[in-house]
Amino acid sequence: MTDFLFSPRPVPSLPIVGDHRRFPVRRILCVGQNYAAHAREMGSDPDKQSPFFFSKPGDALVSDGRNPAYPSATANLHFEAELVAAIGEGGRIVGWAAGCDLTRRDLQAEAKKAGQPWDAAKGFDQSAPCGALSLGALPDPAGTIALTVNGETRQSSTLDDMILNPDRILEAASRLWSLQAGDLIFTGTPSGVGPLVRGDRVVVTIDGLEPLSFEMV
Repeated sequence: MTDFLFSPRPVPSLPIVGDHRRFPVRRILCVGQNYAAHAREMGSDPDKQSPFFFSKPGDALVSDGRNPAYPSATANLHFEAELVAAIGEGGRIVGWAAGCDLTRRDLQAEAKKAGQPWDAAKGFDQSAPCGALSLGALPDPAGTIALTVNGETRQSSTLDDMILNPDRILEAASRLWSLQAGDLIFTGTPSGVGPLVRGDRVVVTIDGLEPLSFEMV
């Protein structure tokens, strides 16, 4: 029996729709600028860039309807609605969820300007709210993805507007990492990203999946 210096933290996990079991989360990978319109709004040319990834720690996950705390060290926190793919045994996609990539946009801009990593901008505490996981195939690969803030639609697109579809994302990620059961992949966000303040109510909907709803506290 292993004797730890202190008790390990519980494994982050997602509830599974219609199942008493939970999906244990190992790590979170994210695809950057995977919708052409979003790439353009961020100042990039989607026709001239290769797909790229960044990561969040597994314990950045916010699940079970909990509300993320507004983070420190930012005056410009942004929402990014995302389809989330869940990886199971054998490195294959076994389920899907609605997620939101919270981003310290001001810190990201500073990091880009200085040619520095995005860790503080993307991988902070409680930066990955995610809804319940639906096992099986994606209900509608061309379904609508949308985000509202306080009932007002801020993002709306279709999943087939992704530059890399989930199969190609999996292929690209597999060249860089040994994907393992428990990995989550946030597959990118449509255009329309914008700021959040304390008290804002965010709802992410994707056709055929459980909605994600949370309040910034």
